[in-house]
Amino acid sequence: MEDLTPNPKDLDPIETASRDEIEALQFHRMKRSLKHAFENSPFYRKKFIEADVHPEDLKTLKDIAKFPFTVKQDLRDCYPFGMFAVPQSKLVRIHGSSGTTGKPTVVGYTQADIDHWANLIARSIRAAGGRPGDMLHNAYGYGLFTGGLGAHYGAERLGCTVVPMSGGMTERQVTLINDFKPRIIMVTPSYMLSILDEFRRQGLDPRQSSLQVGIFGAEPWTNAMRQEIEEAFDMHAVDIYGLSEVMGPGVAQECVETKDGLHIWEDHFYPEIIDPVTGEVLPDGQMGELVFTTLTKEGLPMVRYRTRDLTRLLPGTARSMRRIEKITGRSDDMIILRGVNVFPTQIEEQILKCAGLAPHFQIELSRSGRMDTMTVHVECAEDQAAADARAASAKELAHHIKSVVGVSTRIEVRDPGGIARSEGKAKRVIDNRPKE
Repeated sequence: MEDLTPNPKDLDPIETASRDEIEALQFHRMKRSLKHAFENSPFYRKKFIEADVHPEDLKTLKDIAKFPFTVKQDLRDCYPFGMFAVPQSKLVRIHGSSGTTGKPTVVGYTQADIDHWANLIARSIRAAGGRPGDMLHNAYGYGLFTGGLGAHYGAERLGCTVVPMSGGMTERQVTLINDFKPRIIMVTPSYMLSILDEFRRQGLDPRQSSLQVGIFGAEPWTNAMRQEIEEAFDMHAVDIYGLSEVMGPGVAQECVETKDGLHIWEDHFYPEIIDPVTGEVLPDGQMGELVFTTLTKEGLPMVRYRTRDLTRLLPGTARSMRRIEKITGRSDDMIILRGVNVFPTQIEEQILKCAGLAPHFQIELSRSGRMDTMTVHVECAEDQAAADARAASAKELAHHIKSVVGVSTRIEVRDPGGIARSEGKAKRVIDNRPKE
């Protein structure tokens, strides 16, 4: 693999600024963002008043700890547009992510928000080793999911030629990679393994492909997976981080020259690490839950948004801005399966649609080869024990889960009483994936 360290003159000045300069800019932008949220978002005005805080209470960056947290449930409660801080007519785009009820959590962007997002994705691609003129194969999903269009606009902003492939059609993915010869691919790491399998199925040597950089996000992945992909393709594999509530992909990016964690673009996002139980702010270096306050968003400013992602803050290396370690897990019960967020309550909702099934279930996560798999163990209804009825119910449930939640699952229909009961909180998820 070639050395892809960027030329320092190509970096944004803020990427190599001093900590004092970064924090001065953060403070200026934070004051403005809190004022904007208070004056223009009825949700935040009410929340600040209830917490007896005002934007003028921010005297230092650490004073952000005086302000209340925002959580995903707030977006669901305000569905669809109740948290926005600009009129709908000022929004140029709506995105969303699925929630526990099946309704998306809705996020909106002004033109300035889209411009900032494109610039940060461009910065991220450059940090990963991308350059103007590169061809970029974008296999993130397009649509309400922020990955596809987020990567697309940023790649164009950098000056790349974008192939808007989206997900699926793996055989065609490989054909276009071979024919178009892109230098960069943006995709979930698990789907990159499917692409690798298709290379091998077609008898092609992935090391002879044109790909030199893979930018992988939307799901946790290990350094062991990085090593496998890099060795298989003779390419650099780097991590990108984001979430739709805060912006989308491009909140933080790993630098290709160090591959030692993700640099948060702190000129747009102020990070904190908190104790997930008490909410206490923890010092840099301690493991806890990642919290973000947006500094430049107009359409949907976020104040102390609890991501539920567990990590720790580390000093900058390749850039002055602080890093987060790879995400080690989540402080809630969300499952991330092949890049899709899945909640046990979503599965329960689909089971309840099936007349032939009882509302008792467990989700088993395992790993087949290198791919995570999900099996839903569920009971048949008392009068639906015949083999053909079970098979029909399993097929119906698998269809509902695929259509609504977006993942393929194996369904095992058991006898009535076949799922263990609990007198306390039901253990819905059994995770048998190997710990790495």
